Amino acid sequence: MQPWNKNPVIYEINTWVWLYEMGQQMNFPVTLANVPDGKWDELAQLHIEAVWFMGVWERSPRGIYISNLNTGNLADFHQALPDFSFDDNVGSPYCVRRYTVDSNLGGDEGLAIARNQLASRGIKLILDFIPNHLAHDHHWVEESPDFFIRGNNNDLRDDPATYVQINEGIFACGKDPNYPAWQDVVQVNAFHPGLRGAVIETVSRIAGQCDGIRCDMAMLMMNDVFERTWGTRTGPRPELEYWEELIPAVKRSNHDFIFIAEAYWDMEWELQQQGFDFCYDKRLYDRLEHDNAAEIRLHLQSDPVYQSRLIRFIENHDEQRHVVAFRPGKNLAATVVSSTLPGAKLYHEGQFDGRKIKLPVFLRRRLDEPVDFELKDFYQRLLQAISHPVFHTGRWELCECNCWPDNNSFENLLAWCWNDQDDRFLIVVNYSFLTVQGRVRIPGNDLRNQNWHLNDSLNEMTFDRNGDELHDQGLFVSLAPWNFHFLRFYPL
Repeated sequence: MQPWNKNPVIYEINTWVWLYEMGQQMNFPVTLANVPDGKWDELAQLHIEAVWFMGVWERSPRGIYISNLNTGNLADFHQALPDFSFDDNVGSPYCVRRYTVDSNLGGDEGLAIARNQLASRGIKLILDFIPNHLAHDHHWVEESPDFFIRGNNNDLRDDPATYVQINEGIFACGKDPNYPAWQDVVQVNAFHPGLRGAVIETVSRIAGQCDGIRCDMAMLMMNDVFERTWGTRTGPRPELEYWEELIPAVKRSNHDFIFIAEAYWDMEWELQQQGFDFCYDKRLYDRLEHDNAAEIRLHLQSDPVYQSRLIRFIENHDEQRHVVAFRPGKNLAATVVSSTLPGAKLYHEGQFDGRKIKLPVFLRRRLDEPVDFELKDFYQRLLQAISHPVFHTGRWELCECNCWPDNNSFENLLAWCWNDQDDRFLIVVNYSFLTVQGRVRIPGNDLRNQNWHLNDSLNEMTFDRNGDELHDQGLFVSLAPWNFHFLRFYPL
């Protein structure tokens, strides 16, 4: 495989559901080993650089049993799948029994076949790594119990929601400090040197099976966070951060392998300094969902190098489907914003079709939902547009917007350019429920003494403009609520 491009486009697939549905359509069991060629071709037609096969690792029978006793889980299962039966719960992909591909999905051999099929189409492969916890029946629980945060009889008596007895030992359940513990998993001790060494071996082996990993809740393993969560139970604090040990050790023999951090609490920059190639831009997601254009623009004034190592999204398996989280029209505006910024882009299978149901990751199947063909066509045009090389190798610049003293609607505009020596694109988004007018100032001096043809490939519109006016006054735009321009410049 070639090295990763800048600003890659990544497509998340719920592996078990994808294969199960394919098997139902084909009337024979489908695993990663026997996916029809046409399905791989469909992925290639999306103009993506990588597929993230979410949930390939062996799931825990003990975890399934525990989740079926959880009334909250069962309510979620029935809400997403009204005809849910216990056979539909195949276990959480984040309750890992072994870092071996689940035999139901084709095993390690099936994954190797799938990776070759993707690679032959120029598509890389991303898998999961869950650093914070493991299943009760993972072999380290019995073989290396000191790798985990331990408890005692008093802990088990006083806090049975956080501590569990497994055989003769008492273990802490996996935990985010802001929420109750996850009772189907046990908490590893991020400070234990033996644990760190074993994890380096595990991830190095995973690195031989894919081109990158998405690290679940990566900030939980940072020294300050881990110490704050578990106090004196951790043992001595290491000099190095967990990720500062792991990432360089893996990359020494896998130079082009990338690490993606699921990151929250504004810890993206710190995780980048510890070695991550990309970190979730959850702050942008929240601002797109709840804030106005001014707050989003402020976010985009961050250092471009920092921004180039963020991963932008408006949907993934943890978030609501975008057609539910965002009002109609706003979802398209948010998509254009997140799709045309520097950094990686993440899309979620079903996002393009307008699926509305957020599926619990435990389930093997989902309800049929009607395809929104208009939305699907929009995404096809958008993905085609951002596949242009300028969005990978060009320079991104935020544009200034202004207007007249008695019209401040321009404050609802977001605008930026992508350009290199041969191409220039301008993206302008009205991120509001009002009609707005404004002028967009386009950086650079190379517009003068030339007339320009502006082609909007997303809206099938064209404009001809004078370069001197564009340089001196800016491009005048008038946009209806949540509308946008995706303009490519051609000299006349």
